[in-house]
Amino acid sequence: MAKCAHCGKKTSFGRNRPWSNKATSRTFKPNLQTVSVMEDGKMVRKVLCTKCIRTLVKTA
Repeated sequence: MAKCAHCGKKTSFGRNRPWSNKATSRTFKPNLQTVSVMEDGKMVRKVLCTKCIRTLVKTA
């Protein structure tokens, strides 16, 4: 399942609204990437959204 391991961000749903104002369903997918993170002295691979990756880099 496409879900961030840190913040829990996942696919959200909405509507496309073109000029004719006819609503059609669409999905908003988070930008998820697999990264290696140090956790308890070990390298662990996690699926994180880019916002969480940025905040991890800022705090490190």
